[in-house]
Amino acid sequence: MPRRLLGGAALLTVLCGAVACSSPGGAGADPAPAPSPAHEAGSPATAPTAYHRYVAIGDSYTAAPLVPPTDVSTICLRSGVNYPALVARAMPGTRLTDVSCSGATTADVTAPQEARDGSVPPQIDAVTPRTDLVTIGLGGNDDGLFEAVLGHCLEVAASDPSGAPCRTAFARQAPQQLTRTFADIRHHIAGVVRDVRRRAPDVRVLVIGYPQIVPASGRCEDLPLAAGDYRFGRTINHGLTRAVRRGAADARATYVDLWGPTAGHDICAPDPWINGRVTSAARALAYHPLAVEQRHVADLVLAALGRPGG
Repeated sequence: MPRRLLGGAALLTVLCGAVACSSPGGAGADPAPAPSPAHEAGSPATAPTAYHRYVAIGDSYTAAPLVPPTDVSTICLRSGVNYPALVARAMPGTRLTDVSCSGATTADVTAPQEARDGSVPPQIDAVTPRTDLVTIGLGGNDDGLFEAVLGHCLEVAASDPSGAPCRTAFARQAPQQLTRTFADIRHHIAGVVRDVRRRAPDVRVLVIGYPQIVPASGRCEDLPLAAGDYRFGRTINHGLTRAVRRGAADARATYVDLWGPTAGHDICAPDPWINGRVTSAARALAYHPLAVEQRHVADLVLAALGRPGG
């Protein structure tokens, strides 16, 4: 997930050069997941309070790229059934403005996000004084964190498949980088919450964490890291969630924890909620949330909206 993401078809071309890809109807294609009747009817649950104007700010773990149906008209690749869409459907009368965008960093909240074949305005532009609900799902792309893990660690795995080449490289070349990155993410998340509140003084703000992506133990072909780098990847995955949670706490915003609820549903799990290395236009982008994960996140957001605070 690079800092400046390619858009639309260009993004898919690049990703298909890095990971195995399938397409609808082609060899190896994955069937589109069938939604449950409850979700098909509208939403995973019903929140007790309706919000009139809801803005969803976030990166690809909010946009859910290639979870069908996907809007390919912009660089963002937003799914029509991502968790903001499901949350809004559960609250009749709620008007959703979803500005989440694949590749977004916290900097893209206040500056345009640009790619080789397009750009989108700052996400904060969608927030107005009348906005009464904002969800924020950001942080993983700051300081190139996801790119370093899913890019560099996968790239160097073949150099020492039974060792920990990625962890070794970080320790040798940039021993303090992760500490600084997590501190940056914490600070940036709190800043995004403050930016939102300056525009919408009466807004309810929820900060959404990240799911478990890397398994607690074991390994699998869908996440082809070197054997010793699984623990390193897990540490980074958990460190990201802690940084986001602490940023929410600093700004006194409601934090929606995904770490606990997604236990046992990482990429290597028997019932994964995160897609593995195969990008499929009928399922999800590689290493990104599947439809089932987005439905569970929507449930958690709706449950949080039933509680005071934030």
